[in-house]
Amino acid sequence: TRPREGLAIMRAYSLSHLSDPDLQRGLACLVARDRTTTASLIAHLAEFDDRRLYLPAGYPSMYAYCVGELHLSEDAAYKRITAARAARQFPLIFDALADGRLHLTAVGLLAPYLTAGNAADLLGAAAHRTKAGIEELIAGHFPQSEAMGLVTALPVSPGLAEEQLAPRSGVGGSGPTAAPTAQLAPERVGPLSKMTAAAAQRYLLEVSIGQTTQEKLRYIQDLLGHELPSGDLARVLDQAFDALIEKLEKRKFAATKRPRRSVRPSKNPRHIPAQVKHAVWERDGGQCTFVSEAGRRCLERKLLEFDHVEEVARGGRASVAGIRLRCRAHNQYGAECTFGVGFMREKREAAQRAAESRRRETEARARARAAAEEVIAPLRSLGFNNQEARHAAALCEAIPEASLEDRVRRALTYFHPPGRVSTSAPNGTL
Repeated sequence: TRPREGLAIMRAYSLSHLSDPDLQRGLACLVARDRTTTASLIAHLAEFDDRRLYLPAGYPSMYAYCVGELHLSEDAAYKRITAARAARQFPLIFDALADGRLHLTAVGLLAPYLTAGNAADLLGAAAHRTKAGIEELIAGHFPQSEAMGLVTALPVSPGLAEEQLAPRSGVGGSGPTAAPTAQLAPERVGPLSKMTAAAAQRYLLEVSIGQTTQEKLRYIQDLLGHELPSGDLARVLDQAFDALIEKLEKRKFAATKRPRRSVRPSKNPRHIPAQVKHAVWERDGGQCTFVSEAGRRCLERKLLEFDHVEEVARGGRASVAGIRLRCRAHNQYGAECTFGVGFMREKREAAQRAAESRRRETEARARARAAAEEVIAPLRSLGFNNQEARHAAALCEAIPEASLEDRVRRALTYFHPPGRVSTSAPNGTL
């Protein structure tokens, strides 16, 4: 049966009977059809992504859906999602893909640099260019320094494509550095780390590490000198991973051989006791529990959250039966299904504003402390001891933007409050 099937396949795809002109016309027709199909596919992906239909299908991200459900390769999914998000914001891309003026690689290269002001000109100038030509175009419009910096940020590993593509963050901005999609596409850089199968249940791990990490690794080898005299890296890593897993499990869901019950119940209705977290994690197998209507369970094991089966606002309790594991995407999706997309968007925006406010306050406190620390040295040079200098310098936290001289004068008021006629320091220099 198989030989006959093979012959049938060969005959179906054998084109030896075609004349040269027919083969040439057929090839051109198929390429044109492929471009049109690609543009249509990109449009469908863009709309599907915007509606987040991957969530009810049981996938945590558009990338996961493309790889798991549509069976695209990782690279193909990355390119098409990047193009879809760019084309949704700049619809000229659809026509350019359909008539062959742009290819997917070109769109991926251009996406981080597109803005409302330059999209038409940049896309027009990129027409029918090769990948190298697109790179030259970008270099001409957005030149970078030819000098190699002392510190260079390493590109994101292609292995992080799922995290990069998970949020629907859009494309564009005020410039190349402002665009959320400015992450380098997989074809532009080599991976910083790679794990490949070498044999049955054996893998090769290639990774670039810094000097600090190298020193830690050497130190671990020294500590294991009696147990592992050879310092075999594979066995060292295995033991290091065991120790890290134990630490992370204890922090994440209170994993312990002898769980201790909470003796002081929390008044916070959202608080989940450690023993409940541990039991839920064990029951759910450390995996998102969302199940689609088709019966597909989400496979996500990252960014997991403890979710109340019944919302806290509706009386949900933090019991083993009342808590489940959900990935962040499906946790938010469940809340949107219950409370509405608009309500949850407002809640997230309010949380982001609050976080930004806390960040600004933290930065302001840090600047104030730095301004105070800068005053200590001048005060010590005037003869005050360290404790006196620190107490006096604390007065300068209220005026972090003042000059150093004004801050020193303000600090001296700690020793001589206004109204007292005395301006001498311990060594009589002021």
